[in-house]
Amino acid sequence: MDDLIEASRSGDTLSFNKLIDYYSPTVERFAFQIGVTYHDVPDVTQEVFIRIYRFLDQFDGKSFTSWLYKVTLNVVRDYHRKQTSWFNKFSRIKHAGKDLIHSNNSVESQILKNEEDQILYSCIQQLDKKYRIPIVLYYFHDLSYDEISQVTGVKLSTVKVRMLRGKNKLKNLLTDQQNEGGISHG
Repeated sequence: MDDLIEASRSGDTLSFNKLIDYYSPTVERFAFQIGVTYHDVPDVTQEVFIRIYRFLDQFDGKSFTSWLYKVTLNVVRDYHRKQTSWFNKFSRIKHAGKDLIHSNNSVESQILKNEEDQILYSCIQQLDKKYRIPIVLYYFHDLSYDEISQVTGVKLSTVKVRMLRGKNKLKNLLTDQQNEGGISHG
């Protein structure tokens, strides 16, 4: 990957296209998992790679994936700021969820394979962003606490506290769903 990154820095568009092909599924999955609606994932992904291309010369050479997550997180934050109101945002997520169930070829349909995945996704979306983002990065993108600290720009101790609290909140949400009969064990 380092060779592709260096070639992309030098203006090699073929190498940059290979980077896009390799990292697009990661960006799409992460954006969706932290609240971007199904219909907006391609736009957010495109914006991520536009920013990567524009600022590739500023990449410090350490961890490209951590930098990619950080850029994605910033683009998603911008996306959320542009939402007109909470009601519109909620409505889009609700409708996107219905569309995902019927979609056969989307990234999201691969993520939401069964009812338990849908319930887990729903519970994760109910978490405050300060808990949701570290949980998604840790469990779904295999980032360490240190990497999460770099991506989010918060202290390592804060990441640890948010992970602990977020896991407890998620456990409670899942327990509530299970008690309501939302998860069937067979």
